[in-house]
Amino acid sequence: MKQRRALLASAAVGALMLAGAAAVTVPTMAAAAGTGCQVNYAIASQWNVGFTANVTITNLGSPLTSWTLKWSFGGNQQITQLWNGSYTQSGTSVSVSNLSYNGSIATNATTSFGFNGSYSGTNAVPATFTLNGTTCNGTVGSTSPSATPSTSPSPSASPSNSPSASPSSSPSPSPSGSGSGPSTAMAAVAAMQPGWGLGNSLDATPDETSWGNPAVTKPLFDTVRALGYNSVRIPVTWYPHLGAGPGYTVDPTFMARVKQVVDWALSDNFYVILNVHHDSWDWIANMTTDSTGVLAEYNALWTQIAAEFQGESNKLVLESVNEPTFNGSPSDSQSAQMLNQLNTAFFNDVRQSGGNNATRLLLLPTLGDTPTQALMDHLYSTIQSLHDPNLIASFHYYGYWPFAVNIANETTFDSASQQDMVTDFTLAHNEFVARGIPVYAGEVGLLNYDYTRPGIIERGETLKYFEALGYQARTNGITTNLWDAGSFVNRSTLQLRDPGLFAQIQSSWTTRSGTASSDMILVPKSSAITDQTLTLNLNGTTFQGLYQGTTALANGSDYTVSGSQLTVKAAALTRLLGNRAYGTDATLQAHFSQGVPWQINLISYDTATVSNATGTTSSFAIPTQFHGDVVSTMEAKYADGSAAGTANWTTYQEYWTDFIPDYTNSAIDLTSDFFNALTDGARVTLTFHFWSGRTVTYYVTKSGSAVTGTTN
Repeated sequence: MKQRRALLASAAVGALMLAGAAAVTVPTMAAAAGTGCQVNYAIASQWNVGFTANVTITNLGSPLTSWTLKWSFGGNQQITQLWNGSYTQSGTSVSVSNLSYNGSIATNATTSFGFNGSYSGTNAVPATFTLNGTTCNGTVGSTSPSATPSTSPSPSASPSNSPSASPSSSPSPSPSGSGSGPSTAMAAVAAMQPGWGLGNSLDATPDETSWGNPAVTKPLFDTVRALGYNSVRIPVTWYPHLGAGPGYTVDPTFMARVKQVVDWALSDNFYVILNVHHDSWDWIANMTTDSTGVLAEYNALWTQIAAEFQGESNKLVLESVNEPTFNGSPSDSQSAQMLNQLNTAFFNDVRQSGGNNATRLLLLPTLGDTPTQALMDHLYSTIQSLHDPNLIASFHYYGYWPFAVNIANETTFDSASQQDMVTDFTLAHNEFVARGIPVYAGEVGLLNYDYTRPGIIERGETLKYFEALGYQARTNGITTNLWDAGSFVNRSTLQLRDPGLFAQIQSSWTTRSGTASSDMILVPKSSAITDQTLTLNLNGTTFQGLYQGTTALANGSDYTVSGSQLTVKAAALTRLLGNRAYGTDATLQAHFSQGVPWQINLISYDTATVSNATGTTSSFAIPTQFHGDVVSTMEAKYADGSAAGTANWTTYQEYWTDFIPDYTNSAIDLTSDFFNALTDGARVTLTFHFWSGRTVTYYVTKSGSAVTGTTN
């Protein structure tokens, strides 16, 4: 699929100044001499599937105690996330009302809100706005006093529409620095969506390039900005560059390098999150037994970082610590108390340093950046105790663990995986967003998705996961940051490694996409071709047709649709599969009313065959003729049916930890970790499960360092 590159429109902002008056009584206004308003609607950024807009209302008439702004889009624009207001949209008609903290607008005063939206075709600026029924055209008209000022109903919006609570009990001071950016923490964090993480660079140890990525360059940020990202997280591991105590001086060369990278990102108009990263696992984790020493080093480090960056713009955000954990802590409760000490120390170090740090946005994590109710409760208590409106809560999300690593036969993005995602994002929304505290999910991804280890998570299941991840973020008002250690953007070529996957991720920022039960139709080569059926996951879309490239297949003769069942007919499969060589013979695309098409690979296969082999515990490969089929998982059992392998709680072992399909060399490798976990001399039955539904059985026995494998 083609790479979809964002078209940022910051230099070509679509702005509209509308103002107006009408000699009518507006129920939501107090008795006053006139009504009038002016609206500034500005498109802050735009790409080929979505956009961000900021709207500022100026009240030219009598003071308001509540407000509702209405307009109609001229095209098919659809709001997907809105901040500083609640909204409803029916077709092209939009109504936005105040929240509890921003209903009052004095004469000549302003209020603002912003939103993310999707569109196709032309993204025209709305032509007319009304405020509480008054057309905004810049003049003030007279109005009769209202006998009893009433409060206009505020259209309720589900979490999928907008954050449901104010950022604070009263209007909060603007985040640090000058400029015309968002005036509340909630609005600023919403404007950070989507985010991208610079993984395995400045956080690598001992040096920036030690973990395989090239040195960071300004063109890398240019590339990421062009993809449509609005914020970047720059994780930094400081301990290899610290001097001895009590000063713990940061190496000036390293500090200058960090500042150079931060400034490159800021110059691209990113929001930037800077943190203390793997220090959490190195020396901060010792706080259980050395609280005084850890706090001394921590305060010394943050005092230096705060001093270095106090003059940076309001778009720099500081994060206290990454995934904090504490060695030997007897309980999560005690660990949470230690994290509270760290977060509070960080808060004081930064705020007391002055400059823009006095009101800079600060990011605070849960224990381990883990999204559980108890750990979120602890963080909420810390945030409440600091009495500061410019604080952001953070957690990380990498998926339901069995699915995210492919263990325990959790090979698909099934109901358990979906519910895990819904639960964690809903918890974060209810704990923080609904209480007026913005949330920035500082790392999101799929745990074992790695371009160097293909196949762990089947590609279609990966696509479904990221599609749902974007949806959950939008519906819960949570900004996300995609952890990228090199698996998404190739740092050497500045190209996307998988443009199709990125297209799915990018689309999820603003809309849903239809998917299906699988992205494969596997047809046995040795059998007659029959009709094949997939279940469509419409996700609120409608099915539009089945295509091969730009050629539409014929509904009725090539395929049929009954409810959510898509059936590709045998005649079409016969034509498309051609000579039926093993593997993918053709690719179709299911098109939906919105989002990206769903790719369906037509695969010819037969049951895989395996052969006897000998080897060692450090080098053993099962000769395998895959015959076009694809391995899903491996089951390993002793004769009594108990689990054999690194996981003793499930017979289905972990992909890549225990076994690695090697399609290029026609083999399935069994790892040394797998053999080290086996009982010497005990025969183990392996059952390889394939995506076709077929299975293949094999037997291995370890004797010391020698391994024998047989087919019977």
